[in-house]
This record gives sequence, structure tokens and C-alpha cells, in this order.
Amino acid sequence: MVAYEIRDLAKAPEGEEKIAWVARRMPILNRLREEYGEKKPLAGKKVAASIHLEAKTAYLALTLKALGAEVSITGSNPLSTQDAVAAALVKAGVSVFAWHGATKEEYFRHLTATLQAGPEFIIDDGGDLTCLLHTTARNLLPGVVGGCEETTTGVRRLLAMASRGELAFPMVAVNDAYAKYLFDNRYGTGQSTWDGIMRTTNLVVAGKTVVVAGYGWCGKGVALRAKGLGARVIVCEVDPIRALEALMDGYQVMPTLDAARYGDIFITVTGNTRVFHGEHFQVMKDGALLANAGHFDVEIDKKDLQAAAE
Repeated sequence: MVAYEIRDLAKAPEGEEKIAWVARRMPILNRLREEYGEKKPLAGKKVAASIHLEAKTAYLALTLKALGAEVSITGSNPLSTQDAVAAALVKAGVSVFAWHGATKEEYFRHLTATLQAGPEFIIDDGGDLTCLLHTTARNLLPGVVGGCEETTTGVRRLLAMASRGELAFPMVAVNDAYAKYLFDNRYGTGQSTWDGIMRTTNLVVAGKTVVVAGYGWCGKGVALRAKGLGARVIVCEVDPIRALEALMDGYQVMPTLDAARYGDIFITVTGNTRVFHGEHFQVMKDGALLANAGHFDVEIDKKDLQAAAE
């Protein structure tokens, strides 16, 4: 059995069912398996991944393993890790260090454990794995050939490191690919954000005022789906060109403090910190809903929110 730290290995059958379902709907990965499965082009290569650990990404990990790679993986966000999927990966021979709801300390312990195999290639989502390699795990840097970063947030962190001359190996900015930001960011994030909000609240969106903070590709998708659901949409955007684009797309545009007075549902999609904080909460309607669709859980100041609620 491979090394692992997960919640419950007995959940593997549930995870296997989820992975089998998505496997039938991933033609590109299946094509790679068919074409290179016997050749094993990744034989002897070690891959460490920090990604949202669910069925689709699990099938990616299994595909890498099928092509010969030794894979270790952790979740890039403790709240998105699916314990059943993690268990299924372990049973399939993938080293997994993750569980749903991990504390900050557990999260970084899992990141560190994922790197202990000494990877040659990195698959990152948000930049934490890469940053760890440049700080507390620098001893592993000589063995790293390169990697890729999926998210806008992660790419920004990498660019900052590169501008300071700190990035020690090449990274492919997957987020800059047309297929990523035009489709995954806009349509994938747009749909999944509203799926999560509607499942959680069981509220009708039509007729409500939705405030979308950030009008990048993810923000565009969230605003588009809100409009399609019948909401009145207000966009808050600090970039003047993007703000003008939102206006031309038919949305009302205003600063966050002004929008705070009108919104029924607020969604942050900026990659920034404290987009909504104390002064905003003081003028929001009683019962307003706040949600974050950005990578890290820092866009809504929860301490200020708790203080405002008391």
C-alpha cells in the first residue's frame, strides 16, 4: 500500500463510482490512455499535485499513473476535498494526503507530505505547493524539472516570484490557455457557483439583486448565470476597462460600498483580500447572503462579519 493520510479508506467504493462516472465523459484523457498506456512515457517520473481533490481531478491522477508516473496528491482547498475520492485513489495506488475540512496546520502538513517523494513535476492550483518548495522545502528544488499552475490566483503569485528572480524552475500558466479561461473560468465557474448557492440556500434567484465583485473571466460567468436566472446584477470592478465592459454587457456598475446597500446576494470573484469588510456589512440588508467564488477564503472578512452580527 502506498503512503497516505486520509479520513476513511472504507469510503473507497463510493469514490470509485464517482470516478467511473466522470471517466466516461473525459475523451481527451481516454485518448491519452489509449495512445500511450502501453508505452508508459512517464515511467520513473514523480509527480506531486495540489488540486481540488474530486472525481475529475482524480481521473487525471489515475491517467498519469496509467502512463507510468508515481503520483502523490493533496487537496488545494480543504473544503473541496472529497473523502470518498481520496480513498478510491489510495486503493488505486496513488499517495494521497488530504481530507475534507482540514485545519490550516493539517493542510500544510499534507502539502509537505505530498512533496516528500521528491517530485520532478508539479501540478499546482493556487500556488501553495510551489511556494512551499521555495521556502520550507527548498532541499527538494534541485530535483524539480518544472510544472504547471491552473488558477489566476496561482499565476499571479508565480509572476510575483519571477519578477523578484525567485522562481527556481519553469511553470506553465495553464490559466492563460484559451480553453481554460474562455470555458472553464467563464462557464464552469459560472455554473458551479450558482449550483452551490442554490443547493445551499434553496432560494429562488429571480427578482433578487446580485452583486458580483470582480469582472474577470470567472466574474463574467457568475454575472451571466445570475442574469440568466432572472436576477438584477450589479458589478463592482476596479479596472476601468473591465468595468466599462460590464456596463456594455448590460449590468449596473458601482463601487462596492454603494452596491452593499442594494444587494441580496454578494459574490466575490477577485482573488483579492477583504473585498467586503466592516463598512460594507454595516449598510447591507439584514439577511443578505455572502459567498466567495475566488480561490482562497480571504475575500470576505469573516472577523468583521462576526463582529457586525453580534
